[in-house]
This record gives sequence, C-alpha cells and structure tokens, in this order.
Amino acid sequence: MSMTVDELVENFEFFDDWEDRYAYVIDMGKKLAPMADDEMVEANKVRGCMSQVWLVSETGVGDDGAPSLYLRANSDAFIVKGLIAILLELFDGQPARYVLETDAIAVMGRIGLDQHLSPNRRNGLVAMVERIKAHAAAALEEGTSGASSGQAH
Repeated sequence: MSMTVDELVENFEFFDDWEDRYAYVIDMGKKLAPMADDEMVEANKVRGCMSQVWLVSETGVGDDGAPSLYLRANSDAFIVKGLIAILLELFDGQPARYVLETDAIAVMGRIGLDQHLSPNRRNGLVAMVERIKAHAAAALEEGTSGASSGQAH
C-alpha cells in the first residue's frame, strides 16, 4: 500500500538537512521495481523532462469499485527515479479521483523538495504529475470497463 501524504512528509522530517533528504530520495529511486524493456518505448516517454522518463499507467477496479491507477515508471537519472518513487508512493493503487484531487507539487513543498529542485527538474516533475493526472481523468471517463492500455490518453 502506498504511503499517505502525512506519512511521506513524516519520513522526510527525520532528516535535518537537504543532503540527507537528497540521499533518501535517491535511495527511494533505487528501490523502484524495474520496468520491462518493451515498456521503455517512445509512446511511454514523458515529454518535458530533462532526463528520459517512461511512465505506464493501467486502470483497475479499487476496493470501492471505482477506477484506480496502477503505475510503473523509470528514468535514466538517479534523482528523477527518486522523484518517480515519491509519486508512485502517492498515487500507485489509488483511486483516480484521489489522484486528481491530490496536489503532488504542494506535497513536494511540504517535504521541502520544491526549493531544492532546479527549474528543469521542477518542469519535469510537473510534466510527470500532469501525465499521471491525465491518466486518472481518462480512467474516470472510461469508467471500469477494463484495463487501459497504458498509453497516453
């Protein structure tokens, strides 16, 4: 199960300085489940990221019967993999409505990451969040009539 926003913020509060938080983000990225090579294709690339980022989203039915998102992602940059891991903690397995209602950028601010990302990394983060939210919106539109292809909607 994914961490709640408060649990995620609490984990980051254990670290006193940015260097420790940065190391934690990188460690989170190292623990990402690997993506299959056939998923790391052009169709799954997130546009707007400085690094290469691939994101696959599938729609399933959550415990409440509503559409939920199941995410896999990867990057060729360590810090970006860590940012992906944070986004997956927030959104993987969550109802599509929750994904749309959660402000991931504000969560990054609560963690303290927003002020330590370069403008290019921040733009990439925004692009990843927008892509996830687009998948969530499409999942709600489609309802629960089966799994989505994982392609951008």
